[in-house]
Amino acid sequence: MHAKDAIKNAYDFSRMVLSTYVSDLSDAELLNRPCEGCNHVAWQLGHLISSEVMLLESVAPGHGIELPEGFAETHGKENVGSDDAAEFRTKDEYLQYFEQLKASAFAAIDAQTDEDLAKDPPERLAGFCPNVAGVFMLIATHPMMHVGQFVPVRRNLGKAVVI
Repeated sequence: MHAKDAIKNAYDFSRMVLSTYVSDLSDAELLNRPCEGCNHVAWQLGHLISSEVMLLESVAPGHGIELPEGFAETHGKENVGSDDAAEFRTKDEYLQYFEQLKASAFAAIDAQTDEDLAKDPPERLAGFCPNVAGVFMLIATHPMMHVGQFVPVRRNLGKAVVI
């Protein structure tokens, strides 16, 4: 197995877990907070999408997808406290962005040579990504840093255990 395949497998697994956890949530339920100080699922989905675009552009310019104006700001740190449904997208919209990103990310991964993957990462990522391959692994696994936060929302809503 090539490093590219391992990155893609991790990417697919992370997205499978994410999509399973949101599969039976309504748009309104995406705005539930499990407790004070926690981010709701809608904000986290947008944060993951915005972050992936930024990370892709940092190692594979031109591979990020175009997001609507204000999307990154709505899902940025300054807006974590917003519960205004009008500011956020529908579940289907978030999932469509994830599908578009998968195609872009896989094209970017496929375009890398072994030498490209071994190159130094962008300076701001060097503290936790040893090389460009590490940035792609961060893209692949970043959702796993958040999906555990979806579980308390699911429990509070009385949703079934799905994984």
